[in-house]
Amino acid sequence: MSTDAGRQHEMVLALEAVINSLHDSQRGFADLGDHLKDDALKRHFLAESLQRASFRGDLEETLHQNGVHDINENGTATGAVYRVWGELKARLGGSDHTLLATAEKAEDEVAEVYADALRSELPLPVRELLATQQAQVLSTRDFIRSHRETPAMK
Repeated sequence: MSTDAGRQHEMVLALEAVINSLHDSQRGFADLGDHLKDDALKRHFLAESLQRASFRGDLEETLHQNGVHDINENGTATGAVYRVWGELKARLGGSDHTLLATAEKAEDEVAEVYADALRSELPLPVRELLATQQAQVLSTRDFIRSHRETPAMK
């Protein structure tokens, strides 16, 4: 495998991992948003779900531009566990605090997938796109954490 082909393969693997993580995140935000009691948080979660879909679209477009047209996006086992856990908590009458704690842990996972991808050898435009998206993921995680830690949520 040539150096260029190796870099291309590394980029594809990194982007597919992020896309799968975003797939989980998108579904998780929508699912948890449906169960939150606080209307402002509910709207925020649903907006973040749409944002994650947009991020996926941007990364899929990047892969298409690089000749990759068969993109496997099934999500991850970890993401499925968080969604099931969040659904179970909601059905058992979990408070917004409990649901936010689940969302925060899931966002930690998404942030780590981005960090792993950014450790790959990537073309500068791809690296910049991932870094911009990662900054939004970290900001959202911090937003969730700050709301989870407020006395009203406990």
